[in-house]
Amino acid sequence: MMGLPLAFTEPLLLIGLVSLPVLWWLLRVMPPRPRRIEFPPTRLLFDIAPREETPSRTPWWLTALRLLAAALVIFAAAGPIWNPQTGLAGSKAPLMIMFDDGWSAASHWDVRVRAADELIANADNDRRAIALVPLSEPNRDITLMPAGAARVALRQLAPKAYSIDRVDTLAAIDRFLKATGDCEIAWLSDGVDTGRGEEFVTGLGKTVGERSLTIFEGGTSSPLALVAAENAAARMTVKVLRTDSGIAIGTVRALDQKASPIGEARFSFGPQDKETDAAFDLPVELRNDITRLEISGERSAGAVQLLDKRWRRRAIGIVSGATSETAQPLLAPTFYLTRALAPFADVRLADKGSPQQGITQFLDQKLPMIILADVGTIAPELRERLNAWIDQGGVLVRFAGPRLAQAEDDLVPVKLRKGGRTLGGSLTWEKPQHLATFAADGPFAGVMVPRDVTVSRQVLAEPDAVLATKSWASLEDGTPLVTGEHRGKGLVSLFHVSADMRWSDLPMSGTFVEMLRRVVDMSGYTSKPGAGVASEATTETVAPLHILDGFGAFGSPPATAKPLPADYRDRATSDHPPGFYGPAEGPLAVNTLASADRIAALNTASLRARHATYTNAEPQDLRGWLLSTALALFLIDAIIVAVLGGGIAALLRRRAAPAMIVLGIVLGLLFASLVPAPSRADDATDDFAMRATAQTRLAYVVTGNADVDSIVKAGLNGLTLFLAQRTALEAGDPVGVDPARDELAFFPLIYWPIVPGAPKPPQDAINKIDAYMKQGGTVLFDTRDAIEAPPGANGAAQTPAMQTLRQILSSLDVPELEPVPREHVLTKTFYLLRDFPGRFVTGQTWVETLPRDEDEDSAQRPARGGDGVSPIIITSNDLAGAWAVRPDGQAMLPVTGGDTRQREFAYRAGANIVMYTLTGNYKADQVHAPALIERLGQ
Repeated sequence: MMGLPLAFTEPLLLIGLVSLPVLWWLLRVMPPRPRRIEFPPTRLLFDIAPREETPSRTPWWLTALRLLAAALVIFAAAGPIWNPQTGLAGSKAPLMIMFDDGWSAASHWDVRVRAADELIANADNDRRAIALVPLSEPNRDITLMPAGAARVALRQLAPKAYSIDRVDTLAAIDRFLKATGDCEIAWLSDGVDTGRGEEFVTGLGKTVGERSLTIFEGGTSSPLALVAAENAAARMTVKVLRTDSGIAIGTVRALDQKASPIGEARFSFGPQDKETDAAFDLPVELRNDITRLEISGERSAGAVQLLDKRWRRRAIGIVSGATSETAQPLLAPTFYLTRALAPFADVRLADKGSPQQGITQFLDQKLPMIILADVGTIAPELRERLNAWIDQGGVLVRFAGPRLAQAEDDLVPVKLRKGGRTLGGSLTWEKPQHLATFAADGPFAGVMVPRDVTVSRQVLAEPDAVLATKSWASLEDGTPLVTGEHRGKGLVSLFHVSADMRWSDLPMSGTFVEMLRRVVDMSGYTSKPGAGVASEATTETVAPLHILDGFGAFGSPPATAKPLPADYRDRATSDHPPGFYGPAEGPLAVNTLASADRIAALNTASLRARHATYTNAEPQDLRGWLLSTALALFLIDAIIVAVLGGGIAALLRRRAAPAMIVLGIVLGLLFASLVPAPSRADDATDDFAMRATAQTRLAYVVTGNADVDSIVKAGLNGLTLFLAQRTALEAGDPVGVDPARDELAFFPLIYWPIVPGAPKPPQDAINKIDAYMKQGGTVLFDTRDAIEAPPGANGAAQTPAMQTLRQILSSLDVPELEPVPREHVLTKTFYLLRDFPGRFVTGQTWVETLPRDEDEDSAQRPARGGDGVSPIIITSNDLAGAWAVRPDGQAMLPVTGGDTRQREFAYRAGANIVMYTLTGNYKADQVHAPALIERLGQ
């Protein structure tokens, strides 16, 4: 209603508001009843000055007060609901729910799941079938299913870590709608257009046709994303993107390879800004250690930017053989190289001395890349060190010049002719040459070729069979400009022109900067090696190492993740999800968004649809508050009328004390009517009984510790979902109980987490637990302290939680206990298990020692397990902690064991316990089925 989360169950009653003007007129023409005064003789009238006067007409403010009270009554009669449920109701057609499940939906995934739950619940009430359509899966078969199956399928959905292409799903939606006919459609949109959004909206409008369509969007903040991280000379920057407007601030965190924090950077958006920058002012050594940037509080893969060696600022050493370094420093090769490399690398110039000393200096510093500008002869022993350095991964880049043109050197990728080649001038017919277009498969692919750059001199390579394969860039006449080849793990490259302006004007162009940037990238991780290098060996591929999920958390690579080329630079896809690929010592980072990607708000205005917003709060009925307020206004009106009519004054003159008492009582009742009485949700009311018996539910004892209770509730929710996915049991939501006040007989299993130092329950609660156990119920006590147990045979009994449990059990009629035997029914009720792990694996699980056939005192055992089920189970492995899941379906707490399947086994242990309590000795009889069949055969 008018943009507010407000709805009415009977909106037609709001027509009564039009009667308020008539009521205003009636109240104005009907003044309060005049006060009657006994007149004395007429001559005395002039001496009478009345102390109180009664107005002839009703004051306007009193009329407004009455109209407000009447309006509140009308509003209350219309049934106002704050934060109404977003579900669709009133139709018998099937319901199709479309999900935006890309990275942009992850930050508010629980809100979308809750909205889908409401839609499914309303459809279930109308006995309608439901189809779930995640828009990231165009090949998924769209089928109708009942509400129970839809809830299970909904819990299995999770946001993807990459941008989805909604258009690919239109074909499957069209086939489903044609086969189904009439259908109601709900689209849970994330409101973000990551590409082809307009095309999808247009196609959806044609596909839906005249069918009912409701789009859920808004009500949540815009998702944030990170792109274009750059490690500049002074600081590292990263762009933060959004789709909405308004002033906003946030923080970007920088983490190293071990997920340890390195620094934080603040960012802020202006009222209309769609992108902004966050900058890290850190030393270059710390910035080079950053492997992950993430937005604090934003749980999505798009809010994470992974960095690999390509983002490190490489330390590059420059050695020049020219003599103009000191005479004309602004014309020297080192000047042009330093200016070109400074934006993306840390440039180090060799100390003054011979080139041999400079090369030795950088080799001792173990720099990843060295540039030699017109360095001719290199000593044999130094050449051996350079070759060894290149074999280990070093990158050597050389520039031509007069000295190199006259030298014989094998530290170049191709064999050179002596003397070089001069283009232009008075003694040659040849004109200066322009650059040819860069090869599409070379390291300079995509770099713009400037038409104003010419080359007037170059060193030529000797023609041979492999020259073309080693050429990375050429002139228009086909002679090489840049050549290169791999040697071992390293690279050798040669620019066939000088690094200054003597041989060409290439060093003055932006192309020179970009070419050097591409070569520098190779010093950290082999990028596109060029046509020649690619032909020498097959393209290297790297396998997935650590993959991000939709929420931005690292996990194991899924089965659908495929290896990718080692020079991969694009955004993540379904085949190549974001994460790290390749060896752990030098992985390749793949991000959700590419550097040039931007996001925008999705425009759905062209669709003929009803729009709804996501709600983050429970629906609240406002009728009680409105009626209470209206009653208070009517009481205030009565008091005002009494004051204006003189009734209060007369009462006070005659009986002052009783009048004050009556007035105090009236005001007290008025205050009490405005303060709502506290609800007692834990009373054993009929509503509690109906809710507990409508569905099979698991229960847990409310300890009063908010953290423990929230984890236990989330754990039982996770176990309930696991049971719905793996078994035929579709249990309801778990219920927290207070043994002292709630009826326990409704629940087959009660989970009791033990809080160390908690006070012992009252005896009434102990008696109810005792009766519950004797009547067939099972209580699972979990001390959650297996990891805290001191070493030794009796260590588990010495923990604070176990001492608290002993105090509770001291007043219970507990049977004799034993660790779960290997042949116990509990180990095979559903899964075949050897132990019962939770978050911990070192604790034992204890059950009742069932009587053997030869035990004559079996009848005397207390609390015999009803129907063959142990009334008590004790563990210290923190089962609920292993089961606990957040609303988005992710695990809430880590497990401590080394087995990656420990959480799965914890769920299986929970399934066995629940099936054990529900099936009783039925499973025990099944264990003996082979013996019974054999006996029948005899």
